[in-house]
Amino acid sequence: MGVEVRESPVSAEAFEEMERFVRGYLEASLNNEGEGGRMRWYPWHSASYRFNHIKNVVAIATDIAEHEGANVDVVRVAAVFHDVSKLEAEQDLHAEAGARVARQYLETHGDYPPSFIAEVCSAVTDHSYQGPLTELPLETQCLIEADLLDKIGANGSILLLLRMGYESRTHMDAAEMVSRVADRGRDAETRIETDRGGSIIHQRLKRVKWLREWLEDEVAGMTVEGVVNDGSPK
Repeated sequence: MGVEVRESPVSAEAFEEMERFVRGYLEASLNNEGEGGRMRWYPWHSASYRFNHIKNVVAIATDIAEHEGANVDVVRVAAVFHDVSKLEAEQDLHAEAGARVARQYLETHGDYPPSFIAEVCSAVTDHSYQGPLTELPLETQCLIEADLLDKIGANGSILLLLRMGYESRTHMDAAEMVSRVADRGRDAETRIETDRGGSIIHQRLKRVKWLREWLEDEVAGMTVEGVVNDGSPK
């Protein structure tokens, strides 16, 4: 008995058009915001950063979906729309707002089955869900895990190190900031359910651990578990 081959309802060209739409939507959201927008001075409160995060989540979510047997098209499309309203809606409302944008887009571009649209919008709506992931469809699990994973590892560490500069902190605080990423990763690890997601976060937590150890070894004046590095060779 052969494996069922499911025809993809989303062509490569259609997905590229979705990406262009989302990028443009994010840029328009900032243009409409005015000078007093929330966190506007942070570099990651920008269309370019948010879109880069979305592309990262698409890649990670697709990887997990392929390994776990989820509907890859649902996962990829949900991932590309999951933060489309992040720059225009309040944090606790952006998921529902993004689902509305996704539904309107999918219903007016192409001929997607209603069941496909419903699955995509459900995943976008629930991607901020804080309960057990086993209560959700596998496709939503893939999206949530990918969203968590993009904030862990080298990428998450560098983002927090960049934040230090905007807060006028010195590089001697770097290990503390990297430790925050490790803490975030350990919290995320308790939520991740898929085997592939578990493998990815294990790898990313190792990178965070190495980065902190390198910083502690090289930067004089940095605290190492209560002992200050005096800069002497080790």
